[in-house]
Amino acid sequence: MTTNLDVDVAVHPCHTLVRIAGDLDMDTCPHLAKVTDALVLGGRILIADLSHVPFMDCSALRSLLALHRRAHAEHAVLKLRDIPRQGLCLLNATGTRRHFGLGRYAG
Repeated sequence: MTTNLDVDVAVHPCHTLVRIAGDLDMDTCPHLAKVTDALVLGGRILIADLSHVPFMDCSALRSLLALHRRAHAEHAVLKLRDIPRQGLCLLNATGTRRHFGLGRYAG
């Protein structure tokens, strides 16, 4: 199965940057999960760069919340960088924005 989602991981001394490009939906979220499940979080900052994600559905929200819970359990922090307007509207509408650090983080 091919996916229209590109996920690039860059490990830095103090954080891990995950650049995501493409629609995050029920067809592509399994690919994101496969990549992020392989990451060692252990107290690190995990930055998900969403600047090239034009569309997110409830599957994306579920995936991000699962990653947030995993990060919390592993004493890490998940931050969302450059989330597009549609994704921000999804977080606001579902009341889940408070679970994520949002902003323009260095990477």
